Amino acid sequence: GVRTYVLDGDNVRHGLNAGPAMLAEKHGDAYGERFGLGFAPEDRVENIRRIGEVAKLLADAGLVVLTAFVGLFVWPILYLTIGFIYRTVTIANGSATWGMRFVGLELRDINGRPFDLSLAFLHTFGYTLSMAVPILQVISVIMMLTGPRAQGLTDSLLGSVALNRRASALR
Repeated sequence: GVRTYVLDGDNVRHGLNAGPAMLAEKHGDAYGERFGLGFAPEDRVENIRRIGEVAKLLADAGLVVLTAFVGLFVWPILYLTIGFIYRTVTIANGSATWGMRFVGLELRDINGRPFDLSLAFLHTFGYTLSMAVPILQVISVIMMLTGPRAQGLTDSLLGSVALNRRASALR
């Protein structure tokens, strides 16, 4: 068989990566303050660093080491990645996300065709950038309110437009 060891939050937070209070009980306040880890961002980084070092030592000893750690700093990246992929794929496959379909919006390119994957990617990239940078978001809103085609910054650069299918169906 293969020798394995699982490192998880339970078995490292009670020893190697214990909090200051837990270490202070055993070794005194100065020791707890110096080596204890809380949940501040810098403590989370140190927590993962220590776990990596222990995993490396165990792997050097011939064990297969499984770790189960996701730092809170990973969640925004994961959320952004999944959202980016979802938006790109749904726009490429149906001209709109599910929310856009619900309110009757569709995206079209400069020739009135639905987006292909590359245009959906570029549109999603532009949209994400506009949402991440406040000044770009403000510029986009001003363009939508004042422009002749009511296009935001991304639509204006790509030559695309959002169509209200419900309004066009009423004509």
